[in-house]
Amino acid sequence: MNGVLGFLQTLLAFAGAFGTLVVLHELGHCVVARWCGVKVLRFSVGWGRVVWSWRSRPDGIEWALSSLPLGGYVRMLDARDQDVKHLSEDDLRHEFTRQNVWKRIAIIAAGPATNFLLAIVLLAGLYMHGVEEPSARIAEPAAATPARQAGLHRGDIIVAVGGEAVASWSEMRWQLIRAATDGEQQDVPLTVRRPGRGDYTFTLPAAALNDFDPDSDVAAAVGLALALPPPVLGRVDPAGPGGRAGLQPGDRIAAIDGVPVVDVGAFMAIVRAAPGKQLVLDVRRGAQALRLSIVPEASPAGAGGKGSVTVGKIRVELTGRPDMIVVSDGPFGALAKAVTKVWDTSVLTVRMIGRMLTGDVSWKNVTGPITIADYAGQTSRIGVASYLSFIAMVSISLGVMNLLPIPVLDGGHLLYYSLEVLTGRPVPERFGEIAQRLGVGLLVTLMALAVFNDVVRLM
Repeated sequence: MNGVLGFLQTLLAFAGAFGTLVVLHELGHCVVARWCGVKVLRFSVGWGRVVWSWRSRPDGIEWALSSLPLGGYVRMLDARDQDVKHLSEDDLRHEFTRQNVWKRIAIIAAGPATNFLLAIVLLAGLYMHGVEEPSARIAEPAAATPARQAGLHRGDIIVAVGGEAVASWSEMRWQLIRAATDGEQQDVPLTVRRPGRGDYTFTLPAAALNDFDPDSDVAAAVGLALALPPPVLGRVDPAGPGGRAGLQPGDRIAAIDGVPVVDVGAFMAIVRAAPGKQLVLDVRRGAQALRLSIVPEASPAGAGGKGSVTVGKIRVELTGRPDMIVVSDGPFGALAKAVTKVWDTSVLTVRMIGRMLTGDVSWKNVTGPITIADYAGQTSRIGVASYLSFIAMVSISLGVMNLLPIPVLDGGHLLYYSLEVLTGRPVPERFGEIAQRLGVGLLVTLMALAVFNDVVRLM
């Protein structure tokens, strides 16, 4: 039952996010078309057969709800799609192709601009409200990692990356991603605060970020991991290995086989790596010090009990959270931060597309509707703030993708009109038809690749 409810929540979260973004994108086209004097025939929420409609006066726009409630479309008076021979000269003044090139550019650009504007509004609202996030306090870097070699240690708090101040773990990771993708290949200075001792500057060498894989965690790649709380037990399954060994809620695991356990991550790693093997736990229970033996049960690592890798489990819950901070700004600071975030994300997206074209980044990073739906479900279960942040990120991606110079997308039309501005005459109709066919073929290929990558991830 829980699986069915989870699937329905994922489906609704995806439909709500993607459908809303497409509708607002089309609404941007619609509003600017009306401002520019182009006649709008229909604005539909959804696709397919119209199930309800209302015609407004005096402009005569048909506002419709259609049978497939995912996205929508706007239909303008356009001689390329409709027979306009029977229309009067007065009506033809409101036909799309008869408008000057700058009006056509404004109408087409309005869709992606709406997506960017929506992302700015959502992010600014989140920054003003305040978002609780883990601080940028790090765990002990593993030996031989760039972070360890640079001199960082457990408990250090990263307060700036490359000269840019950061307040949270997500901001720190974002600045690392920017540094890894800007193409300059420079060393990255990290400003680190050691509580009670002041601030220090360490340097990550450029080589540590050269082989950045966008499908991986850039922070983990250089040896940076979030500082986790010590392993303190919550609920203990009496029938599981932990319960049978005598573990109780509130117990703190101090050491395993005589080796100190510093945090939850280290504890989980040791247990998972020891299926069927005896472990000796040093336990703190209030003022008591206990020593208990436990044998983790062997369990398949795959989701749903499937998988070829076996890990150890003791069936206990762990309490505690990383150090959390509330990141918030005033109205002007939040707006500036939101605009910067939208710009940086757009630039990063374009850079990643460029690196895919040059072969520096694998095409396996192209994601499709299945992955987007999965993220939609996950963020909706975390909370409203996470879901709205997800919608903002998808809105930015939708805006960027629509601006790509591919025929049938907004960017393709903007390319035609830019050539018209430069040459003084429209692109030949025959050239446009051929380009449209090529554009459709390219989009179908990209969608097939995205779905294939999604299925591979699931498997």
